[in-house]
Amino acid sequence: MRQCGQFAMVSTNPFAELRNQSETLLRKVIEKGTYPDAAAQNIILGIPSNSQFGELASSICFEMAKPSGKSPMEIARQIERDAEKKKAAFSLIKSVKAEGQGYVNFYADFAGLSSLALGSAKALDAEYGYVKTAEPQRIIVEHTSVNPIHPIHIGACRNSVLGDTLARILKARGHMVSRHYYIDDVGRQSALVAYGYKLLGRPKAEGKPDHFIGAIYAVTSCLLEIRKLKAAAKCSQPDAEDDGEHQKIQRDLDEWVAVAAELREKFPELFDRLLEETSKVEDPGSEVSLLLQQYEAGKEGTKQLIREVSQLCLEGFKQTLARAGITLDSWDWESTFVWNSDVTRCLEALKKTPFVFQEGEVLEFDADGVAEALDLKELFGVKKGQEIPSLTLGRADGTTLYTTRDIAYSIWKFKEADKVINVIGMEQKLPQLQLKLALSALGYVQKAKNLVHFAYNLVSLPGYKMSSRRGRYVTIDEVMDEAVSRAYNEVSKHSPELTEDEKQKISETVGVGAVKYAVSETEPMKPVVFTWDRVLNLERNSGPYIQYSHARACSILRKAPVGAADVDYSLLKEPLEHELVMMVARFPEIFTDAADNLKPSALSDYANALADKFNTFYAAYPVIKAETPELSNARLMLVGAVRITLHNALSLIGIEAPQRM
Repeated sequence: MRQCGQFAMVSTNPFAELRNQSETLLRKVIEKGTYPDAAAQNIILGIPSNSQFGELASSICFEMAKPSGKSPMEIARQIERDAEKKKAAFSLIKSVKAEGQGYVNFYADFAGLSSLALGSAKALDAEYGYVKTAEPQRIIVEHTSVNPIHPIHIGACRNSVLGDTLARILKARGHMVSRHYYIDDVGRQSALVAYGYKLLGRPKAEGKPDHFIGAIYAVTSCLLEIRKLKAAAKCSQPDAEDDGEHQKIQRDLDEWVAVAAELREKFPELFDRLLEETSKVEDPGSEVSLLLQQYEAGKEGTKQLIREVSQLCLEGFKQTLARAGITLDSWDWESTFVWNSDVTRCLEALKKTPFVFQEGEVLEFDADGVAEALDLKELFGVKKGQEIPSLTLGRADGTTLYTTRDIAYSIWKFKEADKVINVIGMEQKLPQLQLKLALSALGYVQKAKNLVHFAYNLVSLPGYKMSSRRGRYVTIDEVMDEAVSRAYNEVSKHSPELTEDEKQKISETVGVGAVKYAVSETEPMKPVVFTWDRVLNLERNSGPYIQYSHARACSILRKAPVGAADVDYSLLKEPLEHELVMMVARFPEIFTDAADNLKPSALSDYANALADKFNTFYAAYPVIKAETPELSNARLMLVGAVRITLHNALSLIGIEAPQRM
């Protein structure tokens, strides 16, 4: 807390001031009372489930009752009496009461808390709520990292939004944050799309480059899969012993032929050209494998080819992310760690440990052996007795696997950071665990502890199954376009007086914000089902609903006369007013918890709850036309603080807070 002007005090965390005063008062009372030993205990102050029981509550009397032989309520009443004599020294505490079966409840002096919370929000403005950590760290947040073979689709965009939100939150907390994108350009998929691109004569992209590359990937993948299945069908004639296998091949072939018909309808010219070119090749699958081997080996022509395709796709990604307000600080090529021999050095170092063994033609890493030898299972969240599968480090042809290369990448990242957060889907739980154990086997146990797998569930569309290989996906570009179009209709309906330019700008802000909120407001491990009736709802939990609440607050403040210099906060007496003051006061604590415990959805929940409470207040009480000018001034301060808090909460999610809608 610090002075600001002649009278007002400013706090970065108003509710923490109330909490600290309550804890100090309680400790003083206990120290001077009958149970001085209890003062050494860790005093926990919780928030009562019902506001009629105050703003904070302690259950310490239940602990004190055990050795004393007295009931918790008897002790609580004594604390209440003693606290009454001392509370005058604590400006934010109105009263202390013994309630329930022995709880000590603290009631705020709302005039003092309102002055502190609303005045602090006004003074700190765009920085209100962003409590800085006492221990700043260098943190890398790696997110998005979509393979450069097709556009970012709605199923994966949650990664981008969650990663960006985490980075924003941690930066606001005072950490030195760097946002990284890991370009997976070494796998077979990259070789496959590069092969199709090469067969087409390395054409100039038609339309948005990532969409163009995605079409090449889907068609090439489809044509090669049909070739492979036709060959397998010839070698697997139906007989009594193996009739099931032949039927499976035939079913797969029929499915891919249907996919080919879909792709030919979507990309007729591209499909026919690739069909013609692949028909000239005896074994295109082997040529793709050769490209992959050559790329890992660093053959110059192949390097140029695959990098060219990848760069084209990445250019499209950058356009998409820029529209969504998502920025990255570093684009890290997976191939770099292969070509500079970091991956080879990691493999050689692992071979020197007792945890690598040969199985057939491949090397295996004994992940379970490391976990047992170093006693890491409990630390890494593995159940006792659960066996961790081994990790294959490389293929028989000498090429490496994704997780193997990720070991070298992770070591490099830890040269730049104290903590690394990998935003990766929950289906990658095992590879991320194996990665930590490989780092531990190499002697980097502390780095493994500081490697966080921020897992999340995917986004789905009702009745639509996506598949990148089959070209069946809905891109985030398409979703944003649709959201902006729908938002334009809503804005035109609610604000017909706006100019066309204003409608377009607001629609872009609202549409993009709606998509981002929809994929981030659910707790990360829960799946998100994307439906338009929820995404663009202006009357309940949605991005536009919160944005509309912010715009409503702005509208009130625009219409208001210049407020008085002195505000009588004691006039804010209504329960709804007190609840809003509490929500504004608690925002810094909500933010701190979200940052320290990596809970981005907590901020979405909070912003929606604050918008709900504000809209209820707006419908119930006049602000500008309040009963007296003094009450109007106090309510305008409340509206201003709510506006600032909504703005700052939305900013952490990467959503713009429009002043008009």
